[in-house]
Amino acid sequence: MSYGGCVGMIEMSGTRISVPCLLLLILSLASFGTVWCDDGDESDGDIGEGHQAAAVPIVSSLIYTQISNLTKVYNKDINRELGFCINDVDADVNAAFNFSKNLDFMSNCYKQTKDVRQRLCTAAEIKFYFTSFLDTRSAEVQFLKPNRNCNLTSWVPGCEPGWSCSVPEDEKVDLKNSKDVPERTLNSQPCCEGFFCPRGLTCMIPCPLGAYCPRATLNKATGVCDPYQYQIPPGKVNHTCGGADIWAGDTSSEGLFCSAGSFCPSTTQKIPCSKGHYCMKGSTKPKACFKLSTCNPKSEIQNLHAFGFMIIGALSFILIIFYNFSDQVITTRYARMAKSREAAAKHARETAHARERWKSAKDVAKAGGLAGLRQFSRTFSRKGNNTTKQADLSGPSLPHKDPAAEKKKETNNLTKMMHSIEKDPENQEGFHMQIGDKNIKKQALKAKQLHSRTQIFKYAYGQLEKEKALEQVQQNMTFSGIISMATDEDIKTRPTLEIAFKDLTITLKKKHKHLMRSVTGKIMPGRISAVMGPSGAGKTTFLSAVVGKIIGCTVTGSILINGKDVSIQCYRKIIGFVPQDDIVHGNLTVEENLRFSARCRLAQDLPKADKVLIIERVIESLGLQGVRDSLVGTVEKRGISGGQRKRVNVGMEMVMEPSLLILDEPTSGLDSSSSNLLLKALRREALEGVNICMVVHQPSYTLYKMFDDLILLAKGGLIVYQGSVKKVEEYFKGLGIIVPDRVNPPDHFIDILEGIEKPPEGLTIEQLPVRWMLYNGYRVPPDMMHLCDEMAASSKGAPPPPQPTAGETMWHEKRDSIHHNFLASHDLSNRVTPGVARQYRYYIGRLIKQRLREAKVQAADYLILLVAGACLGTLSKTKGDTFGYYGYMYSVIAISLLCKIAALRSFTSDKLEYWRERSSGISSLAYFLSKDSVDLFNTIIKPLVFLSMFYFFNNPRSTFGENYVVFLCLVYCVSGMAYVFAVCFQPGPAQLWSVLFPVVLTLVANQDANDKVGKYVARFCYPKWALEAFVTVNAQRFSGVWLITRCGALMKLGFDVHDWTRCLILLLLTGVLSRLVAFLCLISLGKK
Repeated sequence: MSYGGCVGMIEMSGTRISVPCLLLLILSLASFGTVWCDDGDESDGDIGEGHQAAAVPIVSSLIYTQISNLTKVYNKDINRELGFCINDVDADVNAAFNFSKNLDFMSNCYKQTKDVRQRLCTAAEIKFYFTSFLDTRSAEVQFLKPNRNCNLTSWVPGCEPGWSCSVPEDEKVDLKNSKDVPERTLNSQPCCEGFFCPRGLTCMIPCPLGAYCPRATLNKATGVCDPYQYQIPPGKVNHTCGGADIWAGDTSSEGLFCSAGSFCPSTTQKIPCSKGHYCMKGSTKPKACFKLSTCNPKSEIQNLHAFGFMIIGALSFILIIFYNFSDQVITTRYARMAKSREAAAKHARETAHARERWKSAKDVAKAGGLAGLRQFSRTFSRKGNNTTKQADLSGPSLPHKDPAAEKKKETNNLTKMMHSIEKDPENQEGFHMQIGDKNIKKQALKAKQLHSRTQIFKYAYGQLEKEKALEQVQQNMTFSGIISMATDEDIKTRPTLEIAFKDLTITLKKKHKHLMRSVTGKIMPGRISAVMGPSGAGKTTFLSAVVGKIIGCTVTGSILINGKDVSIQCYRKIIGFVPQDDIVHGNLTVEENLRFSARCRLAQDLPKADKVLIIERVIESLGLQGVRDSLVGTVEKRGISGGQRKRVNVGMEMVMEPSLLILDEPTSGLDSSSSNLLLKALRREALEGVNICMVVHQPSYTLYKMFDDLILLAKGGLIVYQGSVKKVEEYFKGLGIIVPDRVNPPDHFIDILEGIEKPPEGLTIEQLPVRWMLYNGYRVPPDMMHLCDEMAASSKGAPPPPQPTAGETMWHEKRDSIHHNFLASHDLSNRVTPGVARQYRYYIGRLIKQRLREAKVQAADYLILLVAGACLGTLSKTKGDTFGYYGYMYSVIAISLLCKIAALRSFTSDKLEYWRERSSGISSLAYFLSKDSVDLFNTIIKPLVFLSMFYFFNNPRSTFGENYVVFLCLVYCVSGMAYVFAVCFQPGPAQLWSVLFPVVLTLVANQDANDKVGKYVARFCYPKWALEAFVTVNAQRFSGVWLITRCGALMKLGFDVHDWTRCLILLLLTGVLSRLVAFLCLISLGKK
């Protein structure tokens, strides 16, 4: 085994590297050397052989006092060469070489050698040693270059490890001399305790604090000088083991370090740790254990597992309290709302019932005279208030009252209301009166004047009962009666939208296939239009084109809105689109789904009472009262029935009071009763001027008769009929197509278009669209002219247009996507919906409810983090991993994987719902910011959960707070990257990317420092920033004897202690930029 030059050799993870650590030794030796050479002659005179022993400690203290201020001379050099591993030079140097508290090792050395100053290394020897180090480019070279004292021709015993020599007595030594190496070959002696003597030099260097440098003893079994690792040179019988020989890394100079379980107050004294204290390797004093930790005698670390479990217990308790409290608040709030709603509904029913009775009284009065009316009034009063005296009515307008009884007890509210109705039976104010008020309001309360929950619900249910009463008056909800309701002045109408399309042709860009051809017609406000046809006829495509949702296709022809050639996107705030799939939030209740849609899409200046009225009206009309507080449910968790879910899907568009309502197969999966209920609700919407168009697949005859207009499509997207339902049979009868008895007309027409039924002789399926074009005078496409008998001979058809290239197709699709998502058209809907800030607040409220209902999923995430933290904290302790590099590396990978996969759920779980909301005009920015804001809770809690196990099982020297800050920045960084994966990919590929990305980047960040390309790439990898922050903050806790080990490790890894803040900023900046990229992808990428 070789030893030369090993003072500067650092061993880490099995690799020996050279570092400029000798500058520290320059400081150490030069500081001491200056003392002895400042006034050398004077020192000799003061301390002689005959001097009393009691004077030695005093002289040693005086010498140290004289040199304590000389360290600043070397600060500049240390900062230049070792600034990457030393943050505060003065603090680190004092931690290693501040011997002011105990100078016994110097005094003992003087007593032993009598010539300490002649044995200390001069500045020139230190410079030679340091220069030889820098010139050694190979890490395998372990010897110093030959020098004046140790060379091939002169190798005295003092050149051996652990030994030193003295200069001649007549030679004056100037230890400040940095140019000349003195001749030091006389009086070879073992190195003094408290000093180390490297091989190849004949001088001594003080051991740093935290080291234990006794005289070595020979182990006869191994031939090694314990506790050091050098051997006695062979053939030299009189040579014995000397002192310490090397101060380097903890693995290559382990014998010099104060052993774990003991502390060394000086470099010549080692004391075992007592019970209740722990002493890490290289300690200078014991540390008291915490009260709840266990520390046996000679403990290296304290057992902090109890603190980890305490933190987890406290955190779990807080989360459970928060969950239960939040759930209780929500439950209590909903219970109060339900109570107020039931009371308001009861009040409205009583009011309506009372009105009916008074109307009956009026009819009795007309039929039987005034006496009958009085008798009916007295009977009603007895029923309304059995505890009061009967009031004799002197007339319908002036009832008789007893003044004495009036003072004792007032007439109850219901009687007051009846008297008001009696005065004016046709007055509608009774529906707005507030039961419980002392003074009955004679005028209906304005919606804007209502603030309390009770007032709002009474207003809403009063209006609903009024509407029901009007419906009852109009022939008990028959459709002819409903239509007559349109003349009622209280039924408000909405802005109307008439959609006219002319020669509308939709062509798929990739395959140049026609999806729709030469479609001409219009859908009108106040009417319900049904789009029917066989499979593949383009029904859904037609509706998508009407609302401007076609991407990847070429659209020709014109679509006019109220006779103007403007984009349909200008009116998207008042357009509702019900998709075929029931895209609703399964972890919200029925009412929550409807309320959120109403809040975000209704006009922001609409009073809250009117919004509540709209929601209640939709719930009432769709028959969802019984399930309003039930969760909609998902595939994994059962909720409401499929038919109810379908009605919720429709209701989400109805609550925003659209002017154009498009529905894609809303009756599929519904029974006849539910379908009738849905069509009645839509009929009422039509009465308010809503333009309703829906795709229907094989409706029943009853439903078919509820439609106003029919658009019948043939395969290839060609119109066969577009017009009134009442005239469709007449039109086809003119073509020779007669509907058989007891056969549903649309079924018969679709069977013919499908080829199941044969058309009449002389008529083919292909001719039906042409017949319709000729019937209305529309232009017939050139390639269809041969279907006309009179033009069959002259028409040969038009050649197909050229096929676009793949690059053109891709560019057109991207251009359409950008235009659809970014280039928003000017809003012409005259509806100002809530802004981003208010929508953000609505999103926050919705997300909090959703997360509370997903508490089990969150708990599972936390449990996995706990297990990962405990496992990594226990298993990542490896020999040579002094600063926890590998433990932190595994933690970076684990945190990245677990937090990324969990963060994917934020955007993958409701991607379809978001696309629906975005297409309706809801703010994408509010959606994204709310998701990120709610996820900040997990960003804060998850590092705490992981660290509660990892920190107290791994016991790093850095503080809990320092580790938490780094983990917090790391989680914020990786969660932003997860957002990008969740937005850009489907759930499966997104999970694969989340697993692959951190593993690959960590491997790149762990490349050898000699690999220039890998080192350059690693500068841009977030694992490198996280690891540097972890290791540097932990390494700074290692001082004294650990100084060279710290510098060697940081030099090998390429880390800098000054970059801790920079690493955190880079992690946070990466998280912010990732979120920006994710948001841009969110608004630019859409459903294909």
